[in-house]
Amino acid sequence: MLTVKNLSFLASDQDGEKEIIKDVSFELEQGEMLVITGPNGGGKSTLAKLIMGIELPDQGSIFLDGTDLTSLSIDERAKAGIGYAFQQPPRFKGMTIQRFLSLSAGEDLSEEECCRLLSGVGLCAREYLSRFVDNTLSGGEMKRLEIASVLAHPHKIAVFDEPEAGIDLWSFSTLMKQFEKIHKEKKESLILISHQERIIRMADRIMVIKDGQIDMVGSRDDMLPNLSTDSPACDCMEEE
Repeated sequence: MLTVKNLSFLASDQDGEKEIIKDVSFELEQGEMLVITGPNGGGKSTLAKLIMGIELPDQGSIFLDGTDLTSLSIDERAKAGIGYAFQQPPRFKGMTIQRFLSLSAGEDLSEEECCRLLSGVGLCAREYLSRFVDNTLSGGEMKRLEIASVLAHPHKIAVFDEPEAGIDLWSFSTLMKQFEKIHKEKKESLILISHQERIIRMADRIMVIKDGQIDMVGSRDDMLPNLSTDSPACDCMEEE
């Protein structure tokens, strides 16, 4: 179980310090899918980076199965069982896709295993194995590749920041099947940051982050009436 307690984060700009995350607390149960949504600029991606250790909080704590992760590095959190897919995936000049997936898995993967992972995110597998993880790949290809890299290794918790961004409709449907499979098996907990209605409707619970705080949180059935595209309560969902 992931436990986030009283998390706060300050960022500095030309006008001084601004509180981006303000006293956020929540729990994520084993096998649960939590979708975090809300207005742009509300702090959703920053919260995900705090969970992964890309940013460190100014206050509060993060626990995974009772172990305090608050001061741990990204590598240490990955070893503890947290996986993360960036909203804007990094590129690695000179590294083949097969090597990238093997590093993500922590072991040398066969061509067959790499192809299975790539097919699962909508990429024509064998065409990609020897390509490089660099600027020759489009933004959508990079997005799908990074999601495959997270799926290459089992995690206790996998965090996906706007997984639908930059991918076509067919690939999105393929990706949805992967999330549905993970959720059905209940072996991993999922945090999905998204505005996409189909993803939001998959959730066990939905959390709305607004102005750095939890504006609303509850079960899918309780929350969906407040998140409809014609509701004044929250302008969160994007239709396909």
